[in-house]
Amino acid sequence: MKKDHAKAFAAKAHQGQVRKNSSEPYITHPIRVAERLEKEGCSDDLISAGYLHDVVEDTDICIEEIEQQFGKVVAELVASHTEDKSKSWWDRKKQTVDHLKDAPKEIKYLIIADKLDNLLELEKEHEELGDAIWKNFNAGYSQQKWYNQEIAKQMYAHLTANEIPAYFKEYEQAVKRFFK
Repeated sequence: MKKDHAKAFAAKAHQGQVRKNSSEPYITHPIRVAERLEKEGCSDDLISAGYLHDVVEDTDICIEEIEQQFGKVVAELVASHTEDKSKSWWDRKKQTVDHLKDAPKEIKYLIIADKLDNLLELEKEHEELGDAIWKNFNAGYSQQKWYNQEIAKQMYAHLTANEIPAYFKEYEQAVKRFFK
């Protein structure tokens, strides 16, 4: 299956990488994102994109290689969620927020699954390390608060009630809880 190939590909691409505030292997994050999408009954292409969503941004793999290995649909999903690291933090995050509002539902599903996992991990890390967690980010608490609150505001745009996965509400609650 494509998603199994995507998982193995991502594991190899992220080999040796760890999460920002822990020694946890980086691949655990894309695995959780993909598993959340699978639990919601998303397509094989979207689950594959969940595994691959950080590969282009954080490794030397290019989007053309993703398309060659996994097809145009997966490559487009990954590309839609890949930030241009040559831009400032503010420009990258503003672009994500602006893109999210009018994005197709599959892209929204991928972005929110990613943001939710990141935020849940950040909560755990904050419990352990306190405000020291912010030293490993390009933006501190207030900027992260703005970004996550804006994502939570825009994620529902153009979705009908039956198109909203349960984890959107979970993300909304996590944003309120963490960024009081």
